[in-house]
Amino acid sequence: MGASAFFIRLAGCDVGCPWCDTKISWNAKRHPQVAIADLVDQALESKPAIVVITGGEPLMHDLTELTQQLKKQGLRVHLETSGAHPFSGNFDWVTFSPKQFKLPHHSVYEQVSELKVVIKEPLDLEWAELNAKMLDAHILKYLQAEWSTVSSKNLVMDYVLDHQDWRVSIQTHKLLGVR
Repeated sequence: MGASAFFIRLAGCDVGCPWCDTKISWNAKRHPQVAIADLVDQALESKPAIVVITGGEPLMHDLTELTQQLKKQGLRVHLETSGAHPFSGNFDWVTFSPKQFKLPHHSVYEQVSELKVVIKEPLDLEWAELNAKMLDAHILKYLQAEWSTVSSKNLVMDYVLDHQDWRVSIQTHKLLGVR
């Protein structure tokens, strides 16, 4: 949070989060393909602290070549994923945001740097704890209130107050009006 980032948002998603704020990314056919070399050039031109590969669901794609080319240029590469597909690529940081309606692939758990679970209702807290138990104890754990559900903020705040191993995640770009 707070670092300059170049986002590579890959099209295609079969997870279908009801609260998704980028549903436009779901249908890959609506978006032109861009050559890896062009993506690397665009990333280099922006001089970011990090490059974030996200989606849609980025692991629907084999990310090996893309991450190799980015890292070859000295860029730090992060991934944001639901983990619903087999893991691919070489990353400096992996944000894992598992969803109950499309279960994570087992290959993702050993790659995770941080766990971020969107909370809409109390059952989501159980889902968060279930996934946390499958990760190393040192992994950072975040709860993020589902932005359009007013009661979710209180669920997250109360839970974090009672569970010191969890942190609150805020969608800073929404607060700042950054797109």
